Amino acid sequence: MTNNGQSGQVTLTPTYPDLAGKVAVVTGGSRGIGAATCRLLAANGVKVVVNGRDQSAIDAVVESIWDAGGQALGIVADVTQWDALEAMRQQTEQTLGPVAVVVAVAGGYGEPVPTLQATEEQWRYTVDANLTATFLTAKSFLPGMIERRHGSLITMASSAGRIASASSAAYAAAKAGVVMFTRHIANEVGKHNVRVNCLAPAAILTEQSKLNQVPEQVRQQVAAMHPLGRIGTPADVALAALFLASDSSSWLTGLTLDVAGGRVML
Repeated sequence: MTNNGQSGQVTLTPTYPDLAGKVAVVTGGSRGIGAATCRLLAANGVKVVVNGRDQSAIDAVVESIWDAGGQALGIVADVTQWDALEAMRQQTEQTLGPVAVVVAVAGGYGEPVPTLQATEEQWRYTVDANLTATFLTAKSFLPGMIERRHGSLITMASSAGRIASASSAAYAAAKAGVVMFTRHIANEVGKHNVRVNCLAPAAILTEQSKLNQVPEQVRQQVAAMHPLGRIGTPADVALAALFLASDSSSWLTGLTLDVAGGRVML
């Protein structure tokens, strides 16, 4: 079961039988949205690769999946580096088999920085961590999907890439780039029966979220900015990723789904 956060709801994990036995790679899978996605995929019988840069965090997610009866493999890799991505793909294929689902969650670094005070290093690092990493992930895994004529790539944008917000300009530009990159690549690979879709979360309360460090009154104010009246949880986004990974979304591609509690309506 999935605890749906502030609403107090507990949601049964949906089952998509077509996912059973498939192999998925989740970049940024060691925490937050990525970890929740790994667990939901594994609960559907998917053999999951948990990727990140912190071995102990990866191990914790992998162990939780095995304890719940699933299958998982942890791989440390910096997804802004082509050689590291290719090594991860090859290890995955040799150990688990061909990859059918990739969820490119890795990214972040959206803390507010006044644009004219941002350094070149901050700009490049943020764009690389979000947009370049998504490009390299697609470049590594899509050729195999094209060859097999089946696959689902799910990218991760943000409400910051959809509407003006307090996030840094670098983060907003990178996430808006992920949205357009998703549409562009979906148009290219659709003829091969490969789907590419994007998720754009709004405020999500993760273990590393800055929202955890602010007073309850401020969190309530943030929640009130969303028509559904609460801050999102990793499970909210993971449930959407699970749907897009499955054949239940087989006629959806190039889509950006705003998992935003109504904060974004485009």
